[in-house]
Amino acid sequence: MEGKKVTSKTWRDRLREMLKRHEGLELKPYQCTANRWTVGYGHNLEAHGKERMESITLEEAERFLDEDIAAAESMCRTRMPYYDDLDDVRKAVLVDMCFNLGIGGLMGFKKTLGAVAEKQYGRAAVEMLNSKWATQVGRRAKRLSEMMAFGKWPEE
Repeated sequence: MEGKKVTSKTWRDRLREMLKRHEGLELKPYQCTANRWTVGYGHNLEAHGKERMESITLEEAERFLDEDIAAAESMCRTRMPYYDDLDDVRKAVLVDMCFNLGIGGLMGFKKTLGAVAEKQYGRAAVEMLNSKWATQVGRRAKRLSEMMAFGKWPEE
């Protein structure tokens, strides 16, 4: 009897799904809360030197998402010497925040990042919630702070 092949999701698959849930999908450009032209899964057109376009395809949105994830992860790895020592869940939290805030915005979370560097994840989670960002993104901040505190993916 042949059973179904079970494939487990990689952390990048989980990160990708989480970002899709957090960002939502818009195939037509819109101005985000920071007043920037955005399309797809939170792809900032202006930051990528792209002019405003009429719309994109789902395939383009998926490609932009993959490129943006790679860029956010690269920035985290470059700016945070402890990044590669983190477990996959906490890496995903930082990449998600970088995706949302940009590396400059994320680096402004000095107390959070200091706590992460010291492996004080509960304190890092509290500092994440003690921010203007947390009030702006609501559930996203709560979900990410719980992931940071406990090192576990949220229940689907």
